[in-house]
Amino acid sequence: QVQLVESGGGLVQPGGSLRLSCAASGFTFSRFVMSWHRQAPGQERELVATITRTGGSTNYANSVKGRFTISRDNAKNTVYLQMNSLKPEDTAVYYCNAGGGEPWNDYWGQGTQVTVSS
Repeated sequence: QVQLVESGGGLVQPGGSLRLSCAASGFTFSRFVMSWHRQAPGQERELVATITRTGGSTNYANSVKGRFTISRDNAKNTVYLQMNSLKPEDTAVYYCNAGGGEPWNDYWGQGTQVTVSS
């Protein structure tokens, strides 16, 4: 069955870095657009970053542009989110999403907590 398993979250001080990973299985990873989303307490889930099927194009929310980098390894069925210069407002549960197929399917991981605090 389809699985998206995030890892790499944790507690980090402001200005620090974390690298999230999302390991995919149960579908043809290279045919899906991958993205990272986040949801802070009391707030709606928001799109953080997106990467195309080949990794040739990426897009970022304005709030993370220049600090976060999304990448993927289609040989390993894994998507990454490198997060640098972390701020307290980056604190949230981070979710991995896969979108694609015919008809369109949306798959979600279970989320990984990122807490930025001194």
